[in-house]
Amino acid sequence: MVQFTAFQGTANLQSSINATDGLGTVSLSAIYAALVVSCIFLPTLIIRKLTAKWTLVFSMLCYAPYIAFQLFPRFYTLVPAGILVGLGAAPMWASKATYLTQVGQVYAKITEQAVDAIIVRFFGFFFLAWQTAELWGNLISSLVLSSGAHGGGSSSSSVNNTITAEDLQFCGANFCVHRVNGHSNLERPPEHEIFEISMIYLSCILAAVAIIAIFLDPLKRYGEKRKGSQSAQELSGMQLLSATFRQMKKPNQQLLIPITVFIGMEQAFIGADFTQAYVSCALGIHQIGFVMICFGVVNAVCSILFGSVMKYIGRTPIIVLGAVVHFTLISVELFWRPSPDNPIIFYAMSGLWGVGDAVWQTQINGLYGLLFRRNKEAAFSNYRLWESAGFVIAYAYATTLCARMKLYILLAVLTLGCMGYVIVEILYRRKQRKVKRQEKDEFDKKEKEKEAEANKTGIDSNINGLPVPVEETDDELDDLEEDIIK
Repeated sequence: MVQFTAFQGTANLQSSINATDGLGTVSLSAIYAALVVSCIFLPTLIIRKLTAKWTLVFSMLCYAPYIAFQLFPRFYTLVPAGILVGLGAAPMWASKATYLTQVGQVYAKITEQAVDAIIVRFFGFFFLAWQTAELWGNLISSLVLSSGAHGGGSSSSSVNNTITAEDLQFCGANFCVHRVNGHSNLERPPEHEIFEISMIYLSCILAAVAIIAIFLDPLKRYGEKRKGSQSAQELSGMQLLSATFRQMKKPNQQLLIPITVFIGMEQAFIGADFTQAYVSCALGIHQIGFVMICFGVVNAVCSILFGSVMKYIGRTPIIVLGAVVHFTLISVELFWRPSPDNPIIFYAMSGLWGVGDAVWQTQINGLYGLLFRRNKEAAFSNYRLWESAGFVIAYAYATTLCARMKLYILLAVLTLGCMGYVIVEILYRRKQRKVKRQEKDEFDKKEKEKEAEANKTGIDSNINGLPVPVEETDDELDDLEEDIIK
C-alpha cells in the first residue's frame, strides 16, 4: 500500500503532466516492456538467490529513481528509470504471489478449509491493501494540485471555467492525442507542485522498503522449501529459467493468456486513457486524483468482498459479474460525451471500473494459484508477463489511436478472454469430476475387498464352530483415532 501510494499516484498523472511528445506514456510503456523481459528471465532466479522476502526489498527499491526523475522529466531520464522499475517489478510481484500462495496453503491445511477459497481470500486481503494505495496516492496529488494555481486555488479563475465547447467536443471517445495541442485543461502544473508531490512519493518508497525489511516474516517459517513445491527442488539456473517457458506449453496457461492480457489493457486504459481523454479533458488535471480515489476505494472494498464471498457462491458468478460490468462500461464510454456539468458520472464510471478490476485481480490470480500449485513462481511470472504485455500493447498505441478505437480493441480482447476462461473452467470441472469418480471407485473396490474378506472369515469361523468377530465400523475407528490424537 505504501509503495504503490507513490507509484500509482505518479503513474496516473503521467499521460497528463508529461504529455509533451507523449513522454509520460512512453515512460510507462518502457516500464511494462522491461517487465515482460523481466518476467521471462528474472523472477525464479532472483527468488532462488535472495528468498521471497529479500527479493521484495531489493525489487521495491527499483521504483525510487522513477519517482525522483519526475523533477527532471526527459526521455533520457524517465525511460531508463522506467526500465529499472520494470526489471524490478516482475520479481517483486512473483515473490509476493509465491508468499501469499504458500502461506494460504499452510493456513488451509491448519484450518481444514478448501485451498482454492483460502488462496483467493488471501489475494483479496492483499488487493484490499494494494488498492487503497489509489486512495492515498491520488488524494496526495489532488490536494497538492488543487491548492495551487493549477487547481484554481489561487486568485486565478478555475480551469473548468475556461473550458470551451470546442475543447469539449474532442473529449471522450473522440479524444486523439495528436489533436489536443493547446487544450486549456492539459497544461503541465507548476514545477513547485511537482516537486512537492515527488518528495512525498519518494518518502513513501523508502518507508515501504523499511517496513518489509524490518517487519515481514521470512517465508521459510511457512515452508519456503516445502516438499513437492517448485521452490523445494534444487534446480540449476538454466532449469529455473526454462521453467517459465515450460509453463507456457500448458493448455490452461495458453487459454488464460487473453484474459490476462486484458487485465493489463484495462488497467492501462483507466490509468492513462480515461484520466486523459475523459477526466483531464473535461474536468482538468487537478480532478484526476479525486476521480481515481473512487476507483481505488471501490476496488479495495470489492477485492476483500469477492475474496470472502467466493467460498459461498463459487468463482464463476463473480467472473460473470466482472465481464458484464466491463462490457457495459466500454459500450457506454463509446457514446458518452463527458461534460464538467455532470461530474458525478465520472465518479460512477471510475467506481464501476473498480468493481470489474477487482474481479479480475482476485479471481484470475487465485485461479493461477489453484491450477499451478507446484509451479508457483513460473505461473505467476507468466501472469505478470502477459499482464505486462497488455500494458505494453495499450501504451504502444496510446499516442497514435483515438479513444474510440482503443475501446473497440478492449471489447475484442475481453470477448476472447472470456471464451478462454470458460474453456479452462470446463476442463477444470471435468478433471475434478474424474478425480472424484476415481476416488469413489477406489473406495468401492476397497469396501468390496473388506466385505469379501469378512465373508470368508465368517465361513471359516462357522466351520470351526467359533463365533464371528464383530468388525469395528468406520465411525468407531474414527472415534478411536480421535481418542488417540487427544
